Amino acid sequence: MKLSVLLLCAAALGGCSVDMGGFAFTSETREGPAGRVTTTTTSSVTASAATQEATLTPDGECGAGASTRSLPPAIAEGITECELVKIKGTKPTDVLIGDSGKGQREVQVLYSEPGGREIYMFTDNRLSRIVRPGQG
Repeated sequence: MKLSVLLLCAAALGGCSVDMGGFAFTSETREGPAGRVTTTTTSSVTASAATQEATLTPDGECGAGASTRSLPPAIAEGITECELVKIKGTKPTDVLIGDSGKGQREVQVLYSEPGGREIYMFTDNRLSRIVRPGQG
């Protein structure tokens, strides 16, 4: 019975991940004046959850994944790689996918526009910077 519940929970959370970095508990017991016992307990938990959203493949197509977000009205920091492509309405000219030294996914999406090239830089599937013609 317990195994079936565990498998059901694992299936329900299939697209989610949780990072429990910084997980620590400390407990200290001391004898105080007049034989009194004092206890100090410290706990610290840092947690972040992420869902598995669709990301771009090197050929500019959206890969597997599901987004629960509605499509934003405009290109702005924080949108996903696939949201950019949907807003633009065309496949990008080029997609460069790499890994930062910190284990983060880094993607540069290039669009050749009539006014020049636009480069959209993503870190962990979130738009972090836009470089347009005439910008440094």
